[in-house]
Amino acid sequence: MNIKHQTLGEFIIENQNAFSYSSGELTKLLNGIGLATKIVNQEVNKAGLVDLIGEVGEINVQGESQQKLDLIANKTFIDTLSKREIVCGIASEEEESFISINSQDKNHQNKYVLLIDPLDGSSNIDVNVSVGTIFSIYRRVTPVGTPVTIDDFLQKGRDQIAAGYIIYGSSTMLVFSTGHGVNGFTLNPGLGTFYLSHPNMRQPEDGSIYSVNDANSEFFEQGVNDYLSYCKKSNGQRKPYKARYVGSLVADFHRNLIKGGIYMYPGTVSDKNGKLRLLYECNPIAFLATQAGGEASDGKNSILDIEPTELHQRTPFYTGSINMIEKLHEFLGTK
Repeated sequence: MNIKHQTLGEFIIENQNAFSYSSGELTKLLNGIGLATKIVNQEVNKAGLVDLIGEVGEINVQGESQQKLDLIANKTFIDTLSKREIVCGIASEEEESFISINSQDKNHQNKYVLLIDPLDGSSNIDVNVSVGTIFSIYRRVTPVGTPVTIDDFLQKGRDQIAAGYIIYGSSTMLVFSTGHGVNGFTLNPGLGTFYLSHPNMRQPEDGSIYSVNDANSEFFEQGVNDYLSYCKKSNGQRKPYKARYVGSLVADFHRNLIKGGIYMYPGTVSDKNGKLRLLYECNPIAFLATQAGGEASDGKNSILDIEPTELHQRTPFYTGSINMIEKLHEFLGTK
C-alpha cells in the first residue's frame, strides 16, 4: 500500500500483530483516541468564534487556572473512551484522582489504562499558538475484571504499551508509537481522516535548537546555566544554537523531533522538581523520544526508569537529540 494514502485505521490494523499485546482492544483504543482528537480539533479551530477562549475562573488539581478548552478536551476524551468501554481506567491531569470504568458487559474485561494531558499549552489558545494533547497507555497490573487501583497507573515509563501526542497547529497531527518506531499522521480536514504523512520518524543525533524558558535561569543549577552558555557561544565547529521556545511542550518537542534540538524544563530553587508531570507529559514524550533515537532524562537518570510514587508527580525534564543530551550531562556532571 502507498503510505501516502494509508489511513490511521488501516495502519493500526496492518500493524496490530506487532503490538506488545496484540488485541482488538488496543486497536479500538487507538482508534478511539483518533476520534476524540477530531472532536477536540473542531473545538480548538472554532475557539475564537464561539467564546471558548479564556479562563473559567477555577483552579485545577495542579494549582493552575483552568481554560475553557481544558474542560472541553478533558470531557471529550473521558466521555469518548469510557462510553465505548475500551479502557478500564483513565487518569487525567485535570482530575484529582483516577477514574475507574466498570464495563456493563460482564464478558468484556478491559486490560488497558490511559493517562492523558487533554490540552497541553492551553494558555496559548488566546494568541492562536499551537497546543496539543499527550497520552500514555499501560496494560493494567491488577487482575482483569476487578476495579483498577492506583498501582495500575503508577508504572515506570518503560512499561508503556503505547504513547503519543496530537498537535493542533497549521495542520493537525497525531504522532504515536507502540514500541516499534514513531509514526505521524496528518488530518485531512475535508475528509475527517488521518493519513500517514511522517513514517518512521527519527530525531537527528545532533541539533542546533535549544528550548527553555531562560528567564528563570537565575534559579537554575549551575550546570544547566553552564550548558546554556555553551549553547549561546560559537566555536570552531559550529555557530551558536538558536533559541526557540513556544511554551507548549508538544509544539517544542515536535519541532525538535523533526529538526533536532533539546528541550529543557529544569527544577529551580523554589521548585526543585520543576513544573512538568511525570505520568502525563514526561513519560509519554520520553517514550517517543527514545523510540525515535533521542533521549530523555531528569538530569541524572532516564525518565523511563523513574518509579512513580504519586499520580501528579513532577520532575525536571530534558529531552532531545542524543548528542545534545549527552553534552548536557557532561555539564551536569552526570554523564
